[in-house]
Amino acid sequence: MNRRGLASACRYAMHLTSFSRRIRIPLATAFCSLVSISPAVPRQQAPNGITGQSIKATSVAVNVYVIAEGRHGRLIRDLNKDNFELSEDATPQKIDFFSQETNVVLSLGVAIDTSVSQAHLLGVQQEAAKTFLRSVLRGGDQAFVMSFDTDVKLLRDFTNAPSELARAIDSAEINETGRSILREDATSPAGGTRLYDAVFLASDELMRARLGRKVLVLVTDGEDQGSKTNLQKSIESAQSADVMVYSIVVSDPEFYSLMGGTYHGDTSVRKLARETGGRTIRVRSIEQIGPAFEQIARELRSQYLLVYSPSNLRHDRSFRRIQVKVRGHNYLVRTRSGYYDHSDERTETKRLTR
Repeated sequence: MNRRGLASACRYAMHLTSFSRRIRIPLATAFCSLVSISPAVPRQQAPNGITGQSIKATSVAVNVYVIAEGRHGRLIRDLNKDNFELSEDATPQKIDFFSQETNVVLSLGVAIDTSVSQAHLLGVQQEAAKTFLRSVLRGGDQAFVMSFDTDVKLLRDFTNAPSELARAIDSAEINETGRSILREDATSPAGGTRLYDAVFLASDELMRARLGRKVLVLVTDGEDQGSKTNLQKSIESAQSADVMVYSIVVSDPEFYSLMGGTYHGDTSVRKLARETGGRTIRVRSIEQIGPAFEQIARELRSQYLLVYSPSNLRHDRSFRRIQVKVRGHNYLVRTRSGYYDHSDERTETKRLTR
């Protein structure tokens, strides 16, 4: 990133409105130190996979990405618009646009846990993550790579180049010291896994301004330690930026046994997935890491897109609850739990191309 871009990014990071000044400054400093090693974010791609059409894109048009599952987790791919019922705050809504096999431009983030607890797993995770990105990214899609331990590090900003993403993934290293690279955190206790901070920064700083599908994949044991933000704030940041959070949860039981600690499970990342329309995949052995990435790739190719204009016209920035059902079936339907109203923001017309 050039000096002008870095200065702009740092100024933006210093205005994280969700935090008190005491918490906001360390997080902003961390972001500035990370973004300086990456090139500028390319100009935003157009959403919705619609070629050569001009549509009026407003904040009151709500995109809802849906996965439908039958028995034993079988993905249901043959539904049409009339199969779906959609409501907002228990009020039925009219589906204005429907896509059966979504080709919506994808903004994808992969965030890798590099805390000491993942030392025996990192190599396998890196190889699986590189294969995943090569298989998922298409022409207009872009991805970034980050790692998190006592710090959140942006290893590569948005790009469509698999080789650059692969180099970024390979550059992830276990923080053996357990110490932060930031001066203000140098006296803090060693150790930490800033999972919630990673979700917040990925959503609020990297994903918020982008269009189309936005997906963050966490590779972690699901434990958070030392984040400046909390679970609820990280969920709210993802919901506000329309980010779906997937987690591949893999832990090393031997590590926790040797350290005399207790593994608290994956409750937090399961809530992140449930509220944002993603999924948590619990990996029981190191051999299952690759198939877990493959499962996420299949889901990203099997999403339905439902677009509606809310009947609630109040411009109150409230959280609106979404519910989607499939008529006549007991399918499990996964989608985000809701969205934050931004209907008072600027309206503009865009020409959409893939």
